[in-house]
Amino acid sequence: MCPRCRMVTQPAPAATVRRAYARQLMLAARIEDQRLEQAFAKVPREAFLGPGPWAIIRPPDGYETTPDADPVRLYQDVLVGIIPEKGLNNGQPSFLALLISLGRPREGDRVIHIGAGPGYYTAIIAEMVGRAGQVIAVEYEQELAIRAAANLSPYASVRVIHGDGSAMTFEPSDIIYVNAGAVRPENVWLDALKDGGRLVLPLTARCITDAGHTMTMGAVFLIERQGQDYLAHWKSGAAIYPCMGTGDAVSEAALAKAFDKGGWENVTHLYRTDKTDDQQCWVRGPGWSLA
Repeated sequence: MCPRCRMVTQPAPAATVRRAYARQLMLAARIEDQRLEQAFAKVPREAFLGPGPWAIIRPPDGYETTPDADPVRLYQDVLVGIIPEKGLNNGQPSFLALLISLGRPREGDRVIHIGAGPGYYTAIIAEMVGRAGQVIAVEYEQELAIRAAANLSPYASVRVIHGDGSAMTFEPSDIIYVNAGAVRPENVWLDALKDGGRLVLPLTARCITDAGHTMTMGAVFLIERQGQDYLAHWKSGAAIYPCMGTGDAVSEAALAKAFDKGGWENVTHLYRTDKTDDQQCWVRGPGWSLA
């Protein structure tokens, strides 16, 4: 209450909406993480998606343009087109909240975010690691990398790089988020994990159904480095844009067969070799396997 005028002061509508949105995401993703919820409540999504109206996906009809440019329309658990003609979207917030939570970001962590888009979820990560942390945001699409660099300029802890995140050398990091569907765990990602580091990795493959249709199947795995060992656990299904630059037809074909047979929930280890026991192996590609 304002002591001078004796009137109850109300928070700004935008802040109120963001707090409700952040709580909705935690419930949808079944997460209890106060720091992550506060980050979603703080970062304005409209600041990263450009001026409205916006193209929002409404299944099963596809993109639908919002009737106006009211930012409140962005505070839903929806995909928003960032380059709609390429099918590129600002990912579903509850799904990205889950991915971020899997990495367990802490104050001072060094994080690599591959597939940063215009930077909205990079900003959420930056809020989690604080000023003492560092976030390297990598974006393959030049247009989006330029937008991300501008959008993230207020964050001194963030550096944006335009390029192929599967073909770069990175400094040792606590967390690597791959915000796209890969067909294999790239060696450059595994090499960059500190001991105790976490790789949040959606693996996806195009599969042909019995009816002859092409569909994409995927799963999110959490990879944790322990010395020279890599623990691996299935965490979620995944429907996500493919990771550009990770071309490996042999690995993708092997993944498609593995998804078809099931059993991903039994995976416990990632091996940096394809010489694993047939009875234990769930999937193997050139130089790697999950078992």
